[in-house]
Amino acid sequence: AAVLRAMPNTPAAVGRGISVVTANARVGSEARHLAERLLSAVGTVEWVEQESWLERRGRAEVLIPKFIKEIVESVAFLAREDKKVDKRSGVSQRLPITCMENVVSNAERRAIVNNEPLAVPRVSDVYAALPSLTGKFELEYEGELKGADTVARELIRAAVGRIYTRYFDGVNMSQIVQWFELGGSLKIRDASPAAELVERLEAIQGLADAAAPLRADLPDDPAVTASISEFILDGLHAHRRISRNEELGYVAEPRKARESREYDDVPPRGFRKQYN
Repeated sequence: AAVLRAMPNTPAAVGRGISVVTANARVGSEARHLAERLLSAVGTVEWVEQESWLERRGRAEVLIPKFIKEIVESVAFLAREDKKVDKRSGVSQRLPITCMENVVSNAERRAIVNNEPLAVPRVSDVYAALPSLTGKFELEYEGELKGADTVARELIRAAVGRIYTRYFDGVNMSQIVQWFELGGSLKIRDASPAAELVERLEAIQGLADAAAPLRADLPDDPAVTASISEFILDGLHAHRRISRNEELGYVAEPRKARESREYDDVPPRGFRKQYN
């Protein structure tokens, strides 16, 4: 069950309280937002995160973008809804915690190898954390046929698509898609230095403008830009606007898939648009 605990102090009676709040892994971001709105009416709200090894004291400072946290959280929720996951065994509440610890470790390793001062996780780090996911749920027969790695990859892709929609629903990304359709491609190595990756990303028309809103509250650092840009590209991949494969990286969707998507957008004969 989703459990959220709050401990307001006495000054809450006059709107000057401080509520300390903690939640288990089943409490989603929407419930957190609602709780914060309710409790902020009586004062300040401070969240205590679940016990996890995210505060690192290494050579690189760790910064976790909000959308990365939401993707990891969404993977756990989608796993609980997926028919290929055994509902009797359930999904371990440690799944998002263990996954996030591995995501941060991947980002920290990349920053140290490339001598970067800031370690910022990317979507590719979530995929690299696959082993931390597959051991945290049991599969039904259909899932066993596909394999745990395949199911986990599908969950991550669906989670990226869901969070992408939350941030970019209705945003015109046609410039980015067109760049790939005109023959552009981009292969990203997990260990690519942030500055090198950003230099290559600058060639993609429209990407910098699309990333700008998410950069507003974050440091102006290549590691941040790389993380946001990869999130956008993977979101487009999750929505089948562009494709991605191991050999070429991000490329245009195959022509047949594009034609099929365009056909799906055409209303059937006799269709009448409803007006309110």
